[in-house]
Amino acid sequence: MDAVGWFVTAVAVLLTGISKSGLGGALGGLAVPFMSMWISPRDAVAVMLPILIAMDFAGIRAWRGKADWAELRLLIPSALVGIALGTLAFGVLPDQVVKGAVGLIAVAFALDRVLRRGRAASAVAGDRKRGFAWLCGAGAGFTSTLAHAGGPPVMIYLLSRKLPKQAFAATSVFFFAVINLAKLPFYLGLDLFNRDTLLMSAMLLPLVPIGVFAGMRLLARIPEKPFYLFATAALGLSGAKLLWDALMG
Repeated sequence: MDAVGWFVTAVAVLLTGISKSGLGGALGGLAVPFMSMWISPRDAVAVMLPILIAMDFAGIRAWRGKADWAELRLLIPSALVGIALGTLAFGVLPDQVVKGAVGLIAVAFALDRVLRRGRAASAVAGDRKRGFAWLCGAGAGFTSTLAHAGGPPVMIYLLSRKLPKQAFAATSVFFFAVINLAKLPFYLGLDLFNRDTLLMSAMLLPLVPIGVFAGMRLLARIPEKPFYLFATAALGLSGAKLLWDALMG
């Protein structure tokens, strides 16, 4: 990449760290589409996976003991199924189709929350809650495998659960820690890593603690109600970005 590419990528990595540790990963899919303007999407996802895993480990250390494990037990099994399906679809299903579908759902959900002035829908329980969790978890695993864009499906589910903001952020961090590690053997099987992608990952790794620390500081300064408005806005923006990528791709 040229100097502009490195600068844009560095900013995207910082925003990813801030988003993952403070906003539930809503903007975590920015780096891959930005990097794909200079390198192939396959190389971009390979570069980002070690960085995302490093961010996850930093987040786990910071948010230990604050995640909602009842929600994780609902989300993670379906996410693993989504990862397997995403691996099968890699290189077959056009990225534009996946990005467009996820973006449309994210924008629609964000608009629904705004139009209802942030009031949550009545909490679902039993089979309805389990089915919704499985749908969102599988969607997150699938889109995360293809483009590290699993944030919007998880945010849709967690926003519907109205968790306290720290539990919201911590649950997201632990969720992505599991699925990013789960993606590693699949990426190895797809032969995505090479010397150049690993060198790029190593050069960008020093940005990880900066982004994670900034995200935690941001979360600590935002009161509960503005946090959810901010998270909803971030979800809508990330969905709009995915829709734009789909239309322009």
